[in-house]
Amino acid sequence: MYATVEELKEFLTRHPEVTHLDAFVIDLCGQAIGKRLPRAQMERLYRSGTPICAAMQLVDVLGNTADPMGHGFSDGDPDGIARPLPGGIQIVPWTGGSYAQVLCELTRASDGEPFWYDPRRVLQGVAERYSELGLTPVLALELEFYLIDLDRGENGAPLPAHSPLTGAPEAQGKVLSLAKLDEFQPILEAIEQSCLTQNLPVTTMISEYGAGQFEINLEHQSDPLLAADHAALLRRAVQGTVRELGYDATFLSKPFPGQSGSGLHLHVSLLDEAGHNVFDPEQSDGETRLGQAVAGLQATMHEAMAIFAPNINVYRRFKPDEFTPVTRDWGENNRSVAFRLPASDGASRRLEHRIAGAEANPYLVTAAVLAGIHHGLVAKLDPGEKHSGNAGSEVDASLPLRFWDALAALAQATVLPGYLGADYLKIYHEVKSAELEAFFEEPSPREFAWYL
Repeated sequence: MYATVEELKEFLTRHPEVTHLDAFVIDLCGQAIGKRLPRAQMERLYRSGTPICAAMQLVDVLGNTADPMGHGFSDGDPDGIARPLPGGIQIVPWTGGSYAQVLCELTRASDGEPFWYDPRRVLQGVAERYSELGLTPVLALELEFYLIDLDRGENGAPLPAHSPLTGAPEAQGKVLSLAKLDEFQPILEAIEQSCLTQNLPVTTMISEYGAGQFEINLEHQSDPLLAADHAALLRRAVQGTVRELGYDATFLSKPFPGQSGSGLHLHVSLLDEAGHNVFDPEQSDGETRLGQAVAGLQATMHEAMAIFAPNINVYRRFKPDEFTPVTRDWGENNRSVAFRLPASDGASRRLEHRIAGAEANPYLVTAAVLAGIHHGLVAKLDPGEKHSGNAGSEVDASLPLRFWDALAALAQATVLPGYLGADYLKIYHEVKSAELEAFFEEPSPREFAWYL
């Protein structure tokens, strides 16, 4: 179940230059947390794990605890034991090659069982439900991000990245521009090399609509946990690589008013036991099952919005005519809908889930998407007609497109508790509600400008 000492020894034989190892887990907010171990402590990690505060996977985006469901202050803040996952050890190229990293799972010190609130375990529980249907989810995640300056502007605002070619700050994006890719080629090439070094299967990079905004695609995987691992580790690789080059990168959904927002898109198909894509229209019920999957996502969209959009900033994306979903519509080859069916042959038929913000936790987003699809298939739901025009001209008023409304919808969820677990949704709600409350505790500059 966990990586062996032999795996570590084989890695160190190939990389004798490694002096330190970062052992980490991914928390509720999608951030890597853990500790850095010297070479002398690496074998102990692989034999018996290393202690990490058990409640750290339940902290808010600043690392603060609200003691959710009594985890933190109330239970004495006990340690868990982080255990390395097989195949998880990789070189960290942006540190010069002397550091490595390994993704871990946090387990109870008492009996070695994984904690139920580990986002990776939440996804695993949902993914395992597909065996009941004789189906295997195949998915890939796409991430958009902005390159920005290391310096910050007034009140900590991000500043556009300076062009490596001209030295001028970026002012305008050029979607799908090859010239823009050439202009930022040294940075993008370094990101690609870091990903290759870490066995992250990146496929394409494109220039997006925003100034200094790019998108990286990952290969499809038949293991949902591995697909989410790739997304979580990709964010770390992008930020680490560009900082070494004197830049920064942000996955914040809407860092610049008036510029395009950044999303986390999921492409999903399902294979039956014979390896056939059940969404293939050549299958007798292919179109029906695809529609049912979409309908399940439509039915759970409002419940899952606080997972897809986990902070105030993400909701700045949800505006009319910005290629960000503001309705529950689906459609063929249409970027204005929430659930897009990309142009493809029948064997590659898939749906694209376009709602989540780029900073959302990839494990939880994937879990919520797979839960919705499973629900639609089991309940045999009907998605309604496909939308063939601009579905984004008007906002669907029934959707919770404010963070506090999304948290309220999560608290009243009826479908997702049966998949992600009622306790997990409760603890997520507590953490994010406390984060929101803390956000409003301090007056903003605009409050003084408007109301003083």
